[in-house]
Formats: sequence, structure tokens, C-alpha cells
Amino acid sequence: MSFDLVIFDCDGVLVDSERISNRVLAQCLTEVGLSTSTEESIRDYMGRSMGGCLEIIEARLGRPVPEGWVEDFRARVDTEFRRDLRPVPGVEAALDGIDLPCCVASSSRPQRIRTSLEITGLIDRFEGRLFSASEVPRGKPHPDVFLLAARRMNAEPARCAVVEDSPLGVQAGAAAGMAVFGFARDSDADVLAGHGARVFREMNELPGLLFAPGVE
Repeated sequence: MSFDLVIFDCDGVLVDSERISNRVLAQCLTEVGLSTSTEESIRDYMGRSMGGCLEIIEARLGRPVPEGWVEDFRARVDTEFRRDLRPVPGVEAALDGIDLPCCVASSSRPQRIRTSLEITGLIDRFEGRLFSASEVPRGKPHPDVFLLAARRMNAEPARCAVVEDSPLGVQAGAAAGMAVFGFARDSDADVLAGHGARVFREMNELPGLLFAPGVE
């Protein structure tokens, strides 16, 4: 085996959340005067922590977001998740085919990671192995959350594989010195590859890629 640990992003990799959360974000941005489509939200904000998103949003608005805006956005996402959130197609079978220690390292807050995995029935696969960018000084594209996960899981970064779906996440994994596998579902495959990912398009491909001869 080439790897000692597989680190999964959560949104868009384990749970099929990117379209839901970015649709809500686009609506919330449009309501405060920053006209945004779901596609534009995915392009500009996918993979970022809320702090990273707010830096961009407030620079474009030229002012802070209204008081309570973040809380309203999070509440609306939570409502949508509880109604519509599902596992990414094929991810459960892919996880069954990966006989390695696995964990989650996400830009989302700890409670959102947990809630997403509980709603989709995946929490038991990762209990006690959830890591959030809110625990480190810098979010993606910096490597901090992946290095935290490796350290807590007692794995050398060079022996870790990262599974990501966003350009920022791929950059973070590469910066951590880890092998990165880019899930090209909501992001452009060429962009992910350009940042150093080995690209795949269906979750059933992942186990074979992780155990392919010569993969480092």
C-alpha cells in the first residue's frame, strides 16, 4: 500500500452539498445587493472557510455584511441540508473499498461537518476523526488543516492521500506535501489537474486509484 492515511474533504466529496450550500449563498448575497448565481458562488467561494468568503464578499460589497447575515445563511443551509442532503453518489461503496485509516479535514465548522455526516448516515465511518479549519490559523489553500489531521492521526504527510473537489483544497493538499486526488464533479478537471491533482470523475474510481501501482 502506498498510503498510511486517506484524508477526505467533506462538502462535495462525502456529502452532496456544494449545489445546496452555494445556491443558498447566492440567494443570500443577492439579497444584500451582490447579485450572484449558484455557478458564480461555486466558482468564487467553494472550498473556502466562512472567514475567507467574508473577506471577498465584504470587499465586493464595500462594507460589512449586515448584522446576523452569517447566522441567517447558516440557518438556511441547515434547513436545506436536513431536507435534501444526501451522500455523494457512490461514496459509501468507495469507502467500503478503502482498507486504510480515513479521516475528514474540512473548511466547515465542526458542528456543520458532524451534522452533514449525521444526516447522510456517514458519521460512524469517521467518528473521532473530524478536523476543521476553524482549529488552525489558516484555511485552505494553506495546508494547515491537512497537517493537523496527519499529526492527530500519527501519519507522515508524505504518506497521506487527500481527496478534494475544489481548487483551493487541491492546493492545500499539495502544499502539505500529500498526494492529492481531485474529484471533478463541481470543479473543472483541468483546473484541478493544473494544481497537481490526479483527477477522477466517479467515486467508484477512487479505491483503484489509491491502490494503483506507482501511486505516491
